[in-house]
Amino acid sequence: MGRYCKILMKISTRLILLFALPTLAKFGLVAAGNKSHKFAYYKDGEIHVNVLGTPEKKPLTTGHWDFKPSWSKTGDKLVFFRRLVNAKEVHNWKTAICIINSDGSGFHQITDGTHTDFNQTWTRDGKNTPIWNRRKPGGGGYQVMAGMTGGKPGEEVALTGKGYNTWAFTCLKDGRFLVVSTPPGKDRGYYLMTVHRSAGPVFQRIQCDLDKGGILARISLSEDEKKVCFEYQKGFKKSVPGRTLYVADFDAKAPAIKNAQPFANKEGKRVWFAYPRWTRDQSSIAYHAGRALYLYELESGKTRKVSTDAGADYRYPHGEATPK
Repeated sequence: MGRYCKILMKISTRLILLFALPTLAKFGLVAAGNKSHKFAYYKDGEIHVNVLGTPEKKPLTTGHWDFKPSWSKTGDKLVFFRRLVNAKEVHNWKTAICIINSDGSGFHQITDGTHTDFNQTWTRDGKNTPIWNRRKPGGGGYQVMAGMTGGKPGEEVALTGKGYNTWAFTCLKDGRFLVVSTPPGKDRGYYLMTVHRSAGPVFQRIQCDLDKGGILARISLSEDEKKVCFEYQKGFKKSVPGRTLYVADFDAKAPAIKNAQPFANKEGKRVWFAYPRWTRDQSSIAYHAGRALYLYELESGKTRKVSTDAGADYRYPHGEATPK
């Protein structure tokens, strides 16, 4: 009799799970989809760390306007920028680069908040160096900057010169930077940049057919450095809404971006599709569109919404331990 009771209990448990799981997912008690992906992101000006598809708990930061968290390769730290002075034009904001532990402890500010510092991330070379882009005094482009965890304002250094424009997207494990630049004596384009503190950086042009007809923006490199995802805009007059999101193969040796395929907003709807970022296992790409977060699965080609608060403004997803 005991044996049959155990069998009936197992069957009952399976039936309960079968019918209860969709409801549990709805209320955030299990992750939606087949896999759980932990991300940092912006929600209404605050930084959250959360499993995509589940409701948020307590934010890491409150009381400020904090943007674009990027997760260190070691998985224990986030770097983001805090807006201190607002302005109509984003490039006139005054911001501060900040670091916080991924559990919410250890907040510290590493720049003084008198510059326009944007789009920070980390190196992948084992040094966990925070890098970002700083608008040059008086405008005219950006320089790539580097600081240190635990650093103080004024200790940051410029990695590129003031005489030309360079914007860093991400870094490779071998220490090179993936940038868009107009280096001295070269055309504007996408480059792998090697930093030599004494002699200045060296730029190696990336071959990419798409760059002949438009702008690649917010490029993100996969963990194995064999793929990239990015925003693409036809033409060279900047227009952020309406961009299409692409995934492509990346060859660090050539170097080259090739076999690019669109995966979101192929129609070019006038909606802000932006910030494609890899999951840690490279199975999916998260992005924001129309104040919500979405997850695109490469193998199935399916996309699902993974933000849960319809009344909130979600932006800038960034995968756990996966510098962009």
